[in-house]
Amino acid sequence: MTLKYAIYLFFVLASLVVAPCARAIDKGMPGPPSSPTEVMVGVFVADIIDLNEVNENFQLELILMASWHDPRLAFDAKKEGSGEKIFQGPYQFAEVFAGWWPQLLILNEVGRGDFNAVKITVYADGQVRYAEQRNVLLETPMSLQDYPFDIQHLKAYIIPFGNKKDEVVLKINDGLQQDVKRHSNVNIAEWDLQHLEMKEGETFYRYDGKKQDISQILLTIVMKRQSAHVVWDIICPLFILVSMVWSIFWMDIESLADRLNISFIGILTIVAYQFLIIDNMPRISYLTFTDALLLFSFIIMSATVPQSLYIHSLVRRGKQAKAQRIDRMSRWAFPVFYLVMALANYVFYIYLT
Repeated sequence: MTLKYAIYLFFVLASLVVAPCARAIDKGMPGPPSSPTEVMVGVFVADIIDLNEVNENFQLELILMASWHDPRLAFDAKKEGSGEKIFQGPYQFAEVFAGWWPQLLILNEVGRGDFNAVKITVYADGQVRYAEQRNVLLETPMSLQDYPFDIQHLKAYIIPFGNKKDEVVLKINDGLQQDVKRHSNVNIAEWDLQHLEMKEGETFYRYDGKKQDISQILLTIVMKRQSAHVVWDIICPLFILVSMVWSIFWMDIESLADRLNISFIGILTIVAYQFLIIDNMPRISYLTFTDALLLFSFIIMSATVPQSLYIHSLVRRGKQAKAQRIDRMSRWAFPVFYLVMALANYVFYIYLT
C-alpha cells in the first residue's frame, strides 16, 4: 500500500506543477487587435558612431518609436487612479506586459546589437506607445564612384517580424519622425549629415518557405563626405609630384640617365599612392574618381619615358635642334593634356555619373 500511495502522491504533485504551465502556454501572446493593425512608426537618430567604407557598414544609435490602438487594453482611468499604465525596463516589458506589440526587426542589421532601454505606455482609451533604444551595426552597399566627393545613402529596412501585410501595416508618424540634423550630438569625423528620409513600402520575407508580403519602413540617412583632407593630403601632392617630373623637359637633352631616373621615381611614387588608396577602400569592381586620376597620372608620367628615349635617339642621330623643339613643346603639351583630362574626369564622375 505504501508504494501505491507514493505513486498517487507523485501524480498529484506533478499535476499541480504541470497544470499552471499548460495554462500559461495555452494563453500565449495575443495577436494584433485588428486586421490589419496600423502601427505608426518614428525614428530618432541619437548618434552615428562609425561609418566603415572598407566593410560597407555603419554603427548607429537610435530610438525606435511606435504607436497603435488596442481596445483590449482599455481601462477605467478613475478606477485605476491614473490615465496611463507604464511598463518600463526589460523585466516589465517581457514578464508583466501581457498585450500585443510589433517586433520591429531591422533586416540589414549585423549581429544582435545592444538593446539598452524599452518603455511601453498604455492609455485609458487603449492607445499604446512603444519606445526602445538600440545600438546597431547595419550593413549597406555604398556608392564610391565619386570618392572623395561622394554622398552616401545609409539605409535601414524596418519590418514587423512575424506579421504579414494583412496583419500589420507600418505607417510613418510625422509627429514621431525627427530630423536628425537638429540633434547636436549627431556627428562623425570626415562626414556631414545632410538629412533623414523615411519611406513606406513593401517587401517579402520567407518564414516557412512561402513568399509573403511584409509591410516595410525604409530609413535613409544621407551623409556627405568632407573631402578637404583627401584633396590636400592626396590630390594636391599628386599634382605637385606630376609637375616635378615635367622638370625633365628643361634638362640637358643628352642626360638620358638623369631624365629616366626622375621619371621612374615618379612612377614608383604613383604606385605607392595606389596602395594607399586601396587600403582604405572596399574591394570594388569599378574605378572611383581618385582611381581614374591616379591612372591618368601614371599614364602621363610613364609617357615621359618614351619621350626621353626619343629625344636621346634624335641626339644620337645629330638632330639636336629637333630634340630641343620637342622638349619645348612638351613643356606645355604635357601639363595642358593632364589638366584637361583631370577636368574631364571630374565632370564625368561628379556631374555625369
